[in-house]
Order: sequence, then C-alpha cells, then structure tokens
Amino acid sequence: MRLPVSISLRAATFAALVALLGCAQAAEDAVVIPVPAFDEMPASSSTTAVAVFAGGCFWGVQGVYQHVQGVLKAVSGYAGGSQVNAHYEIVGTGSTGHAETVQITYDPSKVTYGKLLQIFFSVAHDPTQLNMQGPDRGTQYRSTIFPVDAKQREIAEKYIAQLNAAHVYKKNIVTTLEDGRTFYPAEAHHQDYLVRNPDQPYIAFNDIPKVRNLAQIFADIFQKDPVLVMPRANAKRGNPGGP
Repeated sequence: MRLPVSISLRAATFAALVALLGCAQAAEDAVVIPVPAFDEMPASSSTTAVAVFAGGCFWGVQGVYQHVQGVLKAVSGYAGGSQVNAHYEIVGTGSTGHAETVQITYDPSKVTYGKLLQIFFSVAHDPTQLNMQGPDRGTQYRSTIFPVDAKQREIAEKYIAQLNAAHVYKKNIVTTLEDGRTFYPAEAHHQDYLVRNPDQPYIAFNDIPKVRNLAQIFADIFQKDPVLVMPRANAKRGNPGGP
C-alpha cells in the first residue's frame, strides 16, 4: 500500500497480479514461531493496556488484530513523526519519519503483550524486510515496535533476541524499537479497511491470507467477528478467516 499513487491505481495493478497468480498466500508468508520466553503476567482482572506496532500497510495489520480475542480496538494511524505531517498522502512520500502504525487496545487478562508480539512476528508481517513489506517500499513501511513503557521494551528486546537465536527466519529480524513516539489516528476511510473491502485486489492478495493464517496458527485466540473502529452499521462486515 504505497507511494503517492492512488488507491484505485494500486487496486488495478493488483487486479492484474491476482489474475496471474491467484490468492493462495500472502505476499509475506506466515512463520510458526515459539512463544516468548519472557512476558508479562496475565492481569488478574479485566483492564486495558495499549500496544503500538508498525509492520507495513496498516490495512492488513489492523485487520489481523481485529480478529484477536482480548483486543478491544485496533486503530490505523501514524507514529514516528510530527502531528502536522500525520496525513496519508504526506506520509506516503516517505519523508516525514512516520510509519504506518496500528494502536491496539487490549485486555491483558485475556491476551498478553508477548502474545500480541508473537502474532506480529508470525502472521502480521515479515520482520526481516528492511523498510518494506511485500510490494510496498519506504521507511513508512518499516517494521517497528513503539513501546509505551520500559516493560514492553524489555519484552520486545528479549523476544527478538530469542527468535534470532532460534533461527526461525532465514534472515535476522530488522524490527526497530522507537520509544516516546506519539500515535496519530489515520483518516476515517482507512479504518476497518480490510473488513469493508475484502475483495479489493490488494487486500485479497496481501492481507486476507494473513487473517486466515491467524485463524489456523492461533486458533485458540482467533475470533470470527472483528472488533471495529467504526459502528457496525457503517462498515461492511467480512469473514475472511472463518470456516
């Protein structure tokens, strides 16, 4: 999902690609990886916490986390730059310092930060691709974790070291950690984009397979109905991962 080209042009390009290759798998393949050896303890009662991840086009990353049990909301947006430039067309130039990002509000009594990281590294994106994801190029598509506190940074650092030591990928992880960055929500038409546009060629080729991989690899915490940013009456509901 890239560059200052229009969404309609991107859709046309992928329509041709899908016609040739089909939609059997995502641009980035899922990888089965071990659980974090170091994680936060599940909360003893329902509460809320926030995780902020960047892993390429936010349409797909948001779409994945909307199907995770314990996630209360997943909002597409931008982090890494200033508020004045936090707009899609400007961020798309790759000159603002932002990354397309998803802010995840979750209940740590139902899902831990480490489990969210496992999903991030396994099915949401390819953490070995530097400043790109699939067809998208630029630092705005970088693989980045934005820890909200020291504990999240420690969990992320130790998990990256664990995965690199286990050689679960053919290349080393290039995911960066950026502290103290403000998250800015994206424009309304980018919210719930996968749910509202499951047949759009870019989504069908790159992102729907990620949700299906989530359902297969993380069946114990997969939820069929996505949690939406916009009211359900205003969003076309899809079921990309269900049976």
